[in-house]
Amino acid sequence: MTNIFVIKKKINSFSNRRVVVSGDKSLSIRWVLLASLADGKSKSFNLLKSDDVKASIDAIKKFGINVKLKKNFCEINGKGLNGYKYKKNIVINAKNSGTLGRLILGLLANCDEKIKIIGDKSLSKRDFKRVTDPLRKFGVKFKLTNNKNLPLTILGSKNLKPINYNEKKGSAQCKSSVIFAGLRTKGTTVIRAKKSRNHTELLCKYLKLPISLSRGKNYDLIKIKKAKKIKSFNYNIPSDISSAAFFIVLTCLTENSTLTVKNVNINASRIGIIIILRRMGAKIVFRNRRFYKGEYVADIFVKSSKNLKSINCPVKLNTSSIDEFPLIFLVAAKAKGISFFKNLSELNQKESPRLRLGSKMLSLMGIKNEITSSSIKIFGNPQINIKKKIIIKNYLKDHRIFMSSVIAALTFGGEWHIHDKDSINTSFPNFLKILKEIQK
Repeated sequence: MTNIFVIKKKINSFSNRRVVVSGDKSLSIRWVLLASLADGKSKSFNLLKSDDVKASIDAIKKFGINVKLKKNFCEINGKGLNGYKYKKNIVINAKNSGTLGRLILGLLANCDEKIKIIGDKSLSKRDFKRVTDPLRKFGVKFKLTNNKNLPLTILGSKNLKPINYNEKKGSAQCKSSVIFAGLRTKGTTVIRAKKSRNHTELLCKYLKLPISLSRGKNYDLIKIKKAKKIKSFNYNIPSDISSAAFFIVLTCLTENSTLTVKNVNINASRIGIIIILRRMGAKIVFRNRRFYKGEYVADIFVKSSKNLKSINCPVKLNTSSIDEFPLIFLVAAKAKGISFFKNLSELNQKESPRLRLGSKMLSLMGIKNEITSSSIKIFGNPQINIKKKIIIKNYLKDHRIFMSSVIAALTFGGEWHIHDKDSINTSFPNFLKILKEIQK
């Protein structure tokens, strides 16, 4: 029973709360990987200490990289672009992290020993063929389970060939893995990529690596050449908007409440949820906006939202809000009218089939919805007030489903029994602690 979280009443109104959420997961993992290839010591502050990031640190240690993980900082002593030591029978456990599992394949494009990549039950069901296919064109060899899953083995090449790659899914992980391989390859690798989060490109530009970016309306053109070296770099990692989103939605749906989330990464490729919620009537303001090492950062002020309205969500916002749709569905549940979200098949390529599970949660709440393989209609009920018992389980321990369920319970009422509380360790170990701060 200790891994079941029980909520029996709504949250009380709160005002003028100020919270700091954990460091951005995408940036934390990218910093770990790039710092491991830098020359000398790099130090980060506010590094997310989640299972995904710890798995990344464990991975680079397997290649002989020294890491000091302290309470207030993390220090990595990089040994240069060719500093990895490839021993026989190395096994990398990516655990639940698709970011680590896919990105590290690009870094290992020149490995001269077979390396095995494994993951947990959820990650082992996800599609790795989408990233091994373009890496094979460089000359990297793979053996996958069922031709697309983990466990897999990789054997790199010392004669990598540059490629032209058309990334059509809006997957930042696939794009980033190809960028990392391109940094190890003579010649120019060209990527035509559907819009997706662009942390890798921005960090590479900040580090003055040989990468050029041209932005189109729907696609970005990225060119990468072989890097000579990466300078060591310190990084104060901004807070994760995907983590902040839980408290943003909590505030929107709780009467007479205000909240400020400090120092949040507001990268344009990540703020789809803010754009969507504003269009639905949410009161969200960026304050103290500033530029830090390639990324925009701000404090996010949120106020309770009365009279939320439905949305026919533009497809162009999907990739910049893909992780937050379970939360957006909760706002649609409270909005007046019918909300429509389409072209969301990518949502089912996450830690769990989130489109299907989001629909299931809405049904348990008594919210009518209609689902297809890639779309959902949500018939909102502004007077929603749950009186019954709801049990959330069998969702592949998806951390975002757990946390979204907690927000639903606190804002809509009812008695909720939500299984797999420890799933939050994947991305946001401090989630429940910050909730308690808000409820003081």
